[in-house]
Amino acid sequence: MIRLLSRLLLLTLLLAGLLAGAAWWWLGQPLVLPATTTAEQPLAVEIPPGASARGVASALTGAGVQAPPLLLQAWFRLSGQSRAIKAGIYEIQPGATPRSLLRQLVRGEQALRSLTLLEGWNFRELMAAVRASPDLTQDLEGLDGAGIMAKIGYPGRHPEGRFFPDTYRMVRQAPASSVLKQAAQAMEQRLAQAWEQRDPATLLRSPDEALILASIIEKETGAEADRAMVGGVFNNRLRIGMRLQTDPTVIYGLGERFDGNLRKIDLQTDTPYNSYTRAGLPPTPISMPGWASLLAAVKPADTRALYFVARGDGSSQFSTNLDEHNAAVRKFQLQK
Repeated sequence: MIRLLSRLLLLTLLLAGLLAGAAWWWLGQPLVLPATTTAEQPLAVEIPPGASARGVASALTGAGVQAPPLLLQAWFRLSGQSRAIKAGIYEIQPGATPRSLLRQLVRGEQALRSLTLLEGWNFRELMAAVRASPDLTQDLEGLDGAGIMAKIGYPGRHPEGRFFPDTYRMVRQAPASSVLKQAAQAMEQRLAQAWEQRDPATLLRSPDEALILASIIEKETGAEADRAMVGGVFNNRLRIGMRLQTDPTVIYGLGERFDGNLRKIDLQTDTPYNSYTRAGLPPTPISMPGWASLLAAVKPADTRALYFVARGDGSSQFSTNLDEHNAAVRKFQLQK
């Protein structure tokens, strides 16, 4: 009898050892995923908030991970880390093992995407890019500019120019409002930094005025070396009460009516944004300025120039008086 019990005990220990070895082997083996899963198209899995080990296993197998749910559940619990698994949307790559998968879930290594906001975009162009992104959850539908600003925590502010152009990283299917809030906070910070560096002699009375002028500079030149000079021209015009006379403000005032051709009648038709018919700054920014344009608005070049004209190569020719300017126009624009 004792000999039989010893044999049974030995067999039990042997089976336990075999099971432990098999489990250890399984933890390092690639999980079986749907045939459509590739490095470019990984398997997306959403882990809901507060999911138990059983709920996580169910979410994984429901998404297409081909493994026994009870086995996954047991692994999560026996690891002692089931409560550390974080909710979110994850992407499982080919070759993932039960061990690497748990590590990914515990670290919260969610699927990341990016959205790039470009310098010079206006609010309409910004929202077109946001709404076209397949990586965002569209939670701003039906809201106008005022509603969007209220939703992201900036009620009462005009949306134009209030978002810093940059590339923003977010988890897959993040709310669109969260990305815009991040961009608005970034602009607020960068604008404050620029305002702290302003020239003591500037005529600009507030960060908001600096933002408006920077948005015009952004649309007037793409040449890094010319931004401070353009800022100098506009600051000089403001100082002597001369109208800014800048086409981008007129174009902005035309809105969707602008067909790519700015006509003489457009320059003569008064709108709040027509800087040919009205003195001073327009009522709001006209685009999203980058850091260089923000600095150019508050730290303009020390120049006597009052005019500039495009040379045709991306740079500008600056002039101190109208005669010089007209000569530059004939040379670079009229080719005379």
